[in-house]
Amino acid sequence: MAELTFYTNPMSRGQIARWMLEEVGAEYEQVLLDYGGSMKGAEYLAVNPMGKVPAIVHRGRVVTEGAAICAYLADAFPAAGLAPRDDDERAPYYRWLFFSAGPVESAITNRSFGWDPEDRQRVMAGYGHYEQVVDVLDRQIAGSDYVCGTRFTAADVYFGSQIIWGTQFGTLPKRDSFAAYVERLAARPAYRKAKGIDDALIAGMQAQQ
Repeated sequence: MAELTFYTNPMSRGQIARWMLEEVGAEYEQVLLDYGGSMKGAEYLAVNPMGKVPAIVHRGRVVTEGAAICAYLADAFPAAGLAPRDDDERAPYYRWLFFSAGPVESAITNRSFGWDPEDRQRVMAGYGHYEQVVDVLDRQIAGSDYVCGTRFTAADVYFGSQIIWGTQFGTLPKRDSFAAYVERLAARPAYRKAKGIDDALIAGMQAQQ
């Protein structure tokens, strides 16, 4: 039995965790969950009371939330070299990992739901406003190949997934910096392998409908 169990649905943020699992080369047992069914069942709620994916259980330890899973796996599998190596990398690593999990997620979600904070609300919103978040993303990735500079890290898995999905589904605008970054990420063997697995699972699910 594998030391690591991965709970996911291919049409979810589970794609982020799978990409990270492939980057570190971890062996894992996959548990596929369906929305409204097994994802809300008692067995899985004992793992993640939120009833959402992804989640991993590694040697009895539960980790949920995509950004946390990326950071945890980078530490748990140090041979992959995806954790920050020094303070110069550690600062941007955590800064942009949490920025993409917080302000970026909030700004994109609120915009997709048709809500943007008014001027008086922007001082209370943790992300200010959508356009500001997009401009910050643009400036950051236009100035370096990866989140921490010239080296790919676990932060790029989460930060990059936001940009890949955002530009693919139209929740982020098309910008040259985004396109160049996505091209670099999509060329990674681990990304291609993970994407192939999830695409095949999605095709199989759709064929059964």
